[in-house]
Amino acid sequence: MMDSQENILEQGTQEEVMAQEAAVEERKVYTSKKEVLDRVKEIAHGEEIPQKDEVEYLKTVFYKLHIAERDAQQKAYVDAGGDPATYQVTPDELEEVFKAEMGVIKERRAEQFRQQEAEKEENLKKKLEIIEKIKNMVTSPEEANKSYQDFKALQAEWKEIKSVPADKANELWRSYQLYVEQFYDLLKLNSEAREYDFKKNLELKTHLCEAAEKLADEEDVISAFHQLQKLHQEFRETGPVAKELREEIWQRFKAASTVINKRHQQHFEDIRAREEENLQKKTVLCEKVEAIVAEEKKGSADWERLTQEIIAIQQEWKSIGFAPQKMNVKIFERFRAACDAFFAAKAEHFKALKDAFKENADKKRALIEKAKALQDSTEWRSTSDKLIALQKEWKTIGMVPKKLGDQLWEEFLAACNKFFEARNAAGAGQRSEEHQNLEKKQDVIARLKAAAEEAGEDLQSKVQKLVEEYNAIGHVPYKEKDKLYEEYHAVLDKLYKELNVSVAKKRLNKFKDNLKQVAERGEAALDSERARLMRQYENLKQDIATYENNLGFLSVSSKKGNSLIDEMNRKVQKLKDDMQLVKDKIKAIDAENKE
Repeated sequence: MMDSQENILEQGTQEEVMAQEAAVEERKVYTSKKEVLDRVKEIAHGEEIPQKDEVEYLKTVFYKLHIAERDAQQKAYVDAGGDPATYQVTPDELEEVFKAEMGVIKERRAEQFRQQEAEKEENLKKKLEIIEKIKNMVTSPEEANKSYQDFKALQAEWKEIKSVPADKANELWRSYQLYVEQFYDLLKLNSEAREYDFKKNLELKTHLCEAAEKLADEEDVISAFHQLQKLHQEFRETGPVAKELREEIWQRFKAASTVINKRHQQHFEDIRAREEENLQKKTVLCEKVEAIVAEEKKGSADWERLTQEIIAIQQEWKSIGFAPQKMNVKIFERFRAACDAFFAAKAEHFKALKDAFKENADKKRALIEKAKALQDSTEWRSTSDKLIALQKEWKTIGMVPKKLGDQLWEEFLAACNKFFEARNAAGAGQRSEEHQNLEKKQDVIARLKAAAEEAGEDLQSKVQKLVEEYNAIGHVPYKEKDKLYEEYHAVLDKLYKELNVSVAKKRLNKFKDNLKQVAERGEAALDSERARLMRQYENLKQDIATYENNLGFLSVSSKKGNSLIDEMNRKVQKLKDDMQLVKDKIKAIDAENKE
């Protein structure tokens, strides 16, 4: 037996395949929202039946162009120096018109669907009636012969009736084919007419087989498939051939159909594979944007860097083709939602930043007012301290926009400079005197160095006079103070060390000379002198310990503290030199006692 006709189309019913092709192959490229809207209006108010796939495609393209246009407007606004936080999305009249027209299409599709279904049900009813009439004819060869012309009329009527509900089509066809073949098998009396029909049907079906076989050479797979559907329709509507040839002619037509169907199926499998690949690529881009949304942003620089990344991802998205129809809108909505989340968060960041900028600007303006209130003051010392404190506070205030920040800083700096310039002008005479004092002290230091080289009996008196002269000279420039101090005390320490050694020797020699006279007064006189020196030695030792203990509590964190420590160290050294002299005197008494 010939296979049932529903197995001819491996893709499904003809209507389903046609819809599949419309979803993929017939997509027009639109470059503007107006072009899309014009097509939507044409569908909404025309006579053609709105196709679901095209309507969904038009919706996707319109909003893709809409988002791209909106992003471009925002970018142009920001590039022109606008504040992202204050950007307002402009209402789009085309979008409102688009929504209204899509509503009309939706209503039309619903109405047309109801009409089509009603028409299919009516066609089903008519075809069932035709089958029932043919069935009643198939009772005996005699009845078949009598009803031959009525039978031919019913066949013609069947061909004129179009679509029926898809779930009934195959069963309906099987029933029709069964009773038609049974009628021909019972047709005996007018065998000549029957044989003529069989012959004509064979010629027609052979021609259809040849036409189907030639379609294998058709380069356009879609066109070949469409032509095959017409051939199938003709094959279905062509009556039967001789019983012994039915399977053979059917297998030939089926084999030719299989070639075209497989090419057609492979074509759409390739398209689906590309669409699946596009879906994967778009999913990855969605994940990238979602990761950027979740990423921690530490400042405006991060926001700007990530904005450029988002824009690059959006450009990459535009270069990728469509995803599968059932996922195309969903994946776009996911991508759009992630991008919208990023730019909404960015707008919120810059709004908060703007509020912080305003607060910081207000703080800086308050400092400017304080600086202006002090700019004409003549209380040089206290006002200097106050302005320096204001400058330090200025540094603790956060950022403001660069242009405004530069303007505020110049205003603040002008007020500070006005005071300091006036102070500097008032202190010009004082600085001239300080430089003269510097030259005088440098001259004293030079003479001290010369005295150290010359030595001599009157060195001590020379040094004393030079020290008194140095101390009588007034202040020197602040920047030169420490350097001069170190140079002065370095030469003075050298001189005092030499003087101490020389004086100690003289005093010890004089003590030894006087010691003989003391010894002549008796041993008790030496003991009394030795006891006095021991008390002096212990007092010096205690004084040294006190100074050294105090030194341990002094801080050298300031230049003033460092100078005090140097001075105390000199005193300690002087006490140690005096203690050594007393120690030498005691040794001299002990030597005299032994003698």
